[in-house]
Amino acid sequence: MRSLATASWTLRFLILSLLLGFCSSSAFSQGGPPYYTNDTATPGNHLWEINIAYMPFFYTDSSLSHIPDVDINYGIGGHVQLTFESAWLRDHDSPAAPKYGLEQDQLGVKWTFYDDSHSRLAISVFPQLSINNPNHSVQRGLAPPGASFLLPVDLSKKLWKIHLNWEAGYNFVHLGPDGWIGGFVAGSNVTKKLELDAEFYSVGYFRASPHQETIDAGARYKIHPDFTILLMAGRSIAPATTHQPFFVGYFGVKFLLPPRKADEAY
Repeated sequence: MRSLATASWTLRFLILSLLLGFCSSSAFSQGGPPYYTNDTATPGNHLWEINIAYMPFFYTDSSLSHIPDVDINYGIGGHVQLTFESAWLRDHDSPAAPKYGLEQDQLGVKWTFYDDSHSRLAISVFPQLSINNPNHSVQRGLAPPGASFLLPVDLSKKLWKIHLNWEAGYNFVHLGPDGWIGGFVAGSNVTKKLELDAEFYSVGYFRASPHQETIDAGARYKIHPDFTILLMAGRSIAPATTHQPFFVGYFGVKFLLPPRKADEAY
């Protein structure tokens, strides 16, 4: 019964995402922060994109928060991106006192190897290596015991007035079961500065449970060509438990460096 309910919620969510795009005047939405699903876009040659955010994950009787999460991206040419991401964690398992520490560092290289303006289709690969810092996060239960290597494929497609992003990847895990990720984002610009999107995301491990599917909605509001507010809120499709969150979120900002002209940003 739970699998049928999950499928029903997922179908409704995807239909809502498509309607959101059709009802808008233009569509330039994409994955990446504040969403879990990545996209095929890169910052551009010798340009920086920096995302800083508070990311909460609330479960029954526990929570895990990134305070903050830092995501730094650097463009090489028009189709390559170097990425570094890490976070300072707050792990609270009631009634114990909260624990604080660094999560794993994530090092990645995105390569958009196919980008056809005629078909409005782009495809990229985004391998990412996660490694532990030389601290006590593993011993304190804040980080997994070993490294992992994530190999996802991302696809972006503009369909009429909708911009769609898909992502699917295999996670090779050292000292643990391998896993997968999968995500879908759809949305559009309702004004020149405001973008609204919706997302379905799934993550899990083979031969281990439970897996986790979440749905969320978010917005990007560009208050300056080089400064954007990033907002997202959602929850798990399954009922909230110690492993299924009743709330997930992303509340942050995006900086673009060096500064761009207004006509280049919109």
